[in-house]
Amino acid sequence: MPEPQRPPLSPPPPPPRVPPAPPPRPGFVGDIPAAAGNRMPPPGMQIPSTPRPGAVASPPPASATAQRASAPPVATPAAAAQKQSRGLGPSPGHPTLEHLIREANEKGFSDLHLGVGEIPRFRNRGEIETTEYPETDNQTFMSWLHEVLTDEEISRFQETLDFDGATQYDFARVRINLLESLNGPAMVLRLIPLKILTMEQLRLPPVFRDICHYHKGLILVTGPTGSGKSTTMAAMVDYINKEMPKHIITIEDPIEFIHKSRKSLIRHREVGMHTLKFDNALKAALREDPDLILVGEMRDKETVNTALKAAQTGHLVMGTLHTNSAVKTIERILNLYSAEEQSAMRVAIAESLVGVIAQGLCRTTDGKRAAFHDVLINTETVKDYIRDGKNDEISTIMADNEFDGMITMNKSLFNLYQEGRITEEVALEMSPTQNEMAMMLRGRV
Repeated sequence: MPEPQRPPLSPPPPPPRVPPAPPPRPGFVGDIPAAAGNRMPPPGMQIPSTPRPGAVASPPPASATAQRASAPPVATPAAAAQKQSRGLGPSPGHPTLEHLIREANEKGFSDLHLGVGEIPRFRNRGEIETTEYPETDNQTFMSWLHEVLTDEEISRFQETLDFDGATQYDFARVRINLLESLNGPAMVLRLIPLKILTMEQLRLPPVFRDICHYHKGLILVTGPTGSGKSTTMAAMVDYINKEMPKHIITIEDPIEFIHKSRKSLIRHREVGMHTLKFDNALKAALREDPDLILVGEMRDKETVNTALKAAQTGHLVMGTLHTNSAVKTIERILNLYSAEEQSAMRVAIAESLVGVIAQGLCRTTDGKRAAFHDVLINTETVKDYIRDGKNDEISTIMADNEFDGMITMNKSLFNLYQEGRITEEVALEMSPTQNEMAMMLRGRV
């Protein structure tokens, strides 16, 4: 009896086609991390492992460095389309974050202010300027975050409600601060030029160059936020880098200006990425054979203690503080200590201080901005006044000793007025002692 015929076997289904990964995003500088958040995840916090579009899923990296090394900052059209399909692209009629940053860079603006429920704004030479863009919605804001941060960093912000970091484009470096507000999440972006201006281009006083030639001691550059402290310090470090064979270590939160080693060897360290605390990195730097240590901000007693120790043991230390004058800088440091400790600290400051540069920015007659300075050089007379606590009399010494490179803010503003670079109204507005400035101007009019 013939066997029954069996149906023919169907061929096996073809393997699923894996779409190719999107091309690399333009504008990313390979040796600089895309985003540099400054905090490790809290203990026990669950980090989502959702990969970026086109990326291969992998377990979360063990270190903060690995978290940032895989996050290019600028989206390609293909990646943007994939983000849009996930609901992560900007809403119709809204720009991308890269477009806003590029526009701010081309127009010479220093900061961007973005937030849910707000119209994007720029800071134009010290003043906030409103744009014609529509009010930002949540989808657009989240798409901006995904342009510059990893999923892990976004989750960290949502957990802690604060975030500091940085990202890199091919035309500028951007410092990022995220915050939660009444209207919703917001961010402030500070544009940092890739090109470091020289001291000549910034028209800084010649004494700044003299200060750079010290082999040990403490140099403080102070001023309010947005006064150009980082730009001034970058110009001084750039001068040392070009002229002197030294080992320079920078400790910042986050890294701002990127220096390439030239005559000097420069190593950048970022708090939260390459070290956990300013003080930790500063103590470690003492064992790393440095000639110059740059501390982004001397924000607590421990950091000040270590900086003074480094200055006293044969290193040159540069740091910043948020004070408005050279004399107030000394008072601010002393106020970190108890009354019993201040006498010893006055001696330590007198022995280790090289100079204090307090700085501000004012609008010039050509629509740009110029720096004015309060410069204190630690001469033998100044050392005696610091030891004796005669802080109020130091200002008189600064006014009478221009030969040593010292200058007061009023004199600096008055010089700008005499050069025709600022108006009388600007000189009065920016002056720390307006009565004295009015008398100086009255003598000229």
